[in-house]
Amino acid sequence: MSTTIDVPESSNINKEKTILVAPARPGGWKKGTAIMDFILRLGAIAAAIAAAASMGTSDQTLPFFTQFFQFEASYDSLTTFQFFVISMAIAASYLVLSLPFSIVAIIRPHAPGPRLFLIILDTVFLTLATSSAAAAASIVYLAHNGN
Repeated sequence: MSTTIDVPESSNINKEKTILVAPARPGGWKKGTAIMDFILRLGAIAAAIAAAASMGTSDQTLPFFTQFFQFEASYDSLTTFQFFVISMAIAASYLVLSLPFSIVAIIRPHAPGPRLFLIILDTVFLTLATSSAAAAASIVYLAHNGN
């Protein structure tokens, strides 16, 4: 038993050739994610610089017993606050240096190399920023509530 299908030849005089072209990979949601990553990096740069600048430029003068005995406090009074300012400055500089890799991820949304590189380093610097913020918050809590 065999099955044959007879296909009649077209009577069209002008036969056109059909050319199959593979559609280009436009990027789609990966490109949108890369653009959002770039925008979030710009926001994180502003936040890290603002945190380092506000902690680095703040100082406070408090009267201790009387007006003649005053206590001055600034970020360099405690090493924890120094750690916070330095780590925020390092995180901000990393974010500025990671912008070209983020641009490469926008241009080539299907390339896994830059994305993996950014994910690993983002995790490292997120840990650094979180640890410095937690250390500074614990010292402020101790200063406010006591031992």
